[in-house]
Order: sequence, then C-alpha cells, then structure tokens
Amino acid sequence: MTLLILGLLVFLGVHSVRIVAPAWREAQRARLGENAWKGLYSVAALAGFVLIVWGYGQARQQPVVLWTPPVAMRHLAGLLTLIAFVMVAASQVGGNAIQARLQHPMLLGTKVWAFAHLLANGTLADVLLFGGFLVWAVLCFRSARQRGRVQVTVRPGRTAIAVVSGVAAWAFFAFWAHAAWIGVRPFG
Repeated sequence: MTLLILGLLVFLGVHSVRIVAPAWREAQRARLGENAWKGLYSVAALAGFVLIVWGYGQARQQPVVLWTPPVAMRHLAGLLTLIAFVMVAASQVGGNAIQARLQHPMLLGTKVWAFAHLLANGTLADVLLFGGFLVWAVLCFRSARQRGRVQVTVRPGRTAIAVVSGVAAWAFFAFWAHAAWIGVRPFG
C-alpha cells in the first residue's frame, strides 16, 4: 500500500503544482526553461504513475475488502466510464460543442471515471486510488473554473469526431484492454 500512496502523492502532486504553487511553477519554468521544466515534470509524473501501477498491483494481491458492491454497480460503472471516455476525447478534439459547454471535459471525465470505479469496487486500494483521483479532479476543476471561461469556437463535425472517438476508445478498453492490461473483465 505504501508504493500506491507514494505514487499517488508524486503523480497527483506534480499535477497539482499549478493549483497550489502557481508562482513557484512559473519561476521554475523561467529558471529552467520550458523544455527542461516539461522534461522534469514528465519524469516525475511517469515515476508517480509507475509507483501507482506497481503499488496497486501489490495491493490487489492481498486486498483489504471494505464492502462488496452489488453487481448492478458494474453496469452503472460501465455506462459512467463511457461518458468519461467521451469527455476525455472531447478534451483532445478541439472545437467541439462538448468542450465549449463543459470547458474542462478532461477533469470532468476524470471525476466521472473515478466515481464510477468507486461505485464498482470496494477495497482499500480502490478507495485510495479512485478516491485520490476524484478529490484531485474536484480541486483541479474548481481551480480551473476560477481562472475563467475559455472561448471555444465550435466547428462542424468536431463534436461527432469527439463522440465517436470516445466511444471507440471506451469499447476497446472495456472489451479488451481492461482485461489484458489490468486483469479485470468489466463485463464478464
């Protein structure tokens, strides 16, 4: 559990610098240069991600069960993760109506993804992992909203591209990659 917690602190900590220390972040970017800053940021984020994966894998070997969710929660989680994938895809396809309306679809997608996994999983490691991401996404979203609205010019077809891309990515992950990479079949 220690590696999972350490990974979450590093990964989410790196991704929180803009929220908790914006002046320090800008000073470091100016001092190091944009490329060096991005390089160090990426290395730290990758190290945190590796620790999360490793720590979560270890924690799953001896799970501490806090509750046993009803089977229906798996189905609800499947629907919610579909919505989350579409939101994340919308964050990557510029000029779509989802991005224009939601403003920060990646953060909202992260919140929905984390919440869905909390509904469907009841171990301590799940609460730490998905609860940590949920709290982080809530705080990030709040901070992003305080910075003001971003003007998005909606272009024809971009919303459809975001939705189709999100659904395709979700289907790939839900029906193959989740089992292959994580060892859990969401629908079977």
